[in-house]
Amino acid sequence: MKSPVVKRSIVIAGHKTSVSLEDAFWDALKEIAASRRLTLSDLVATIDSSRTQGNLSSAIRLFVLDHYRENAASARSHGHSERSGAGAPVA
Repeated sequence: MKSPVVKRSIVIAGHKTSVSLEDAFWDALKEIAASRRLTLSDLVATIDSSRTQGNLSSAIRLFVLDHYRENAASARSHGHSERSGAGAPVA
């Protein structure tokens, strides 16, 4: 049985390293980098430099999670909802 976690190599700050991520996290990371007009390596270097503990793969997963949580919170605060009738008073 193939593991959903794939080990990938990336160069950050001039040195080659590897991260083990599921395809969904890797794809999301690439989307975030593109939306910020950054290279994948630059985004991962930023994540790497700001982490306080844990391994890089975990830091990337948490970064992606936080990114989408912030987007969801922003959408809610601007009146967008994932379900109809949200925000309506309960009788």
